Amino acid sequence: MAPDLFSQRNRGIALMIGAMMVVPFMDALAKLLSSRYPVLQLVWARFFFHFLLVLPIALWRHGGGVLAAPTPMLQLGRGLCLMGATICFFAAIRTIPLADAIALIFFDAVIVVILSAVLLNERVPPGRLVASVIGLAGVLLIVQPGFGNFQWASLLALAAAFFFALYFLSTRYLSGNTPPLVMLAWQGVGGFVVMSALMPLIWVTPSPADLAMMGALGVIGASGHLLLIRAFEYAEASLLAPFLYTEIIMQALLGYWLFGDIPNRWAVAGIALIIGVGLYLSLSPGKTNNS
Repeated sequence: MAPDLFSQRNRGIALMIGAMMVVPFMDALAKLLSSRYPVLQLVWARFFFHFLLVLPIALWRHGGGVLAAPTPMLQLGRGLCLMGATICFFAAIRTIPLADAIALIFFDAVIVVILSAVLLNERVPPGRLVASVIGLAGVLLIVQPGFGNFQWASLLALAAAFFFALYFLSTRYLSGNTPPLVMLAWQGVGGFVVMSALMPLIWVTPSPADLAMMGALGVIGASGHLLLIRAFEYAEASLLAPFLYTEIIMQALLGYWLFGDIPNRWAVAGIALIIGVGLYLSLSPGKTNNS
């Protein structure tokens, strides 16, 4: 079957890749700020400015429909999963090398492929599972983590992967029934409320420049996750999961741009492997409906 570049599947793939090109900028800012501020304050900033940006836009577009979103508890739970993933990931990168944390957190793609069949009743062709594992191998070639000495913070990165997987699956489950801006507003509520309650205990007053960077955490996070929500409207979770690995390509580019890190031949091979997985999934025929 000749691939239709404008099909729903490929729209979903394009939106997912777009999201993965945006999110690394948030991670880079968090890494820069983590040496000066508590992790929980950075998580608060990520959700506070997200909420501050998205809520007025959502109310303007949908009015009272924002408060009347279907399955509000599931909407809140989805946001809390994202909050848990953010806390675990930001905490992990303060203790273990970024490469190790990234290698561990990308296990979320494999979790999504497996659980999409169990929780969402999606048909998962064997090729998608194989593609997920090959994509994970590509990530390992790029980051080349050194796990010689086990550190407990590695478990935080694995916990983040699990929380992210639940967030992605719940996003797929809710997509199509709730407008993207409404979902985006709800996912910021839990993190904003919970983190705001903790701020009096840990607050460190930021400089104006750092406050602007904290604001950027929320703006970038909201933008990336809006693209992600739209992606799940067009394609099933098991198809999109391997495209989570494309984030590492932007991570490598940012590493070169910000820190002068030049990918070695193994990293280039890993990037080629991930691109190959993406091409295979986007060009191969597949069903978009759940069984």
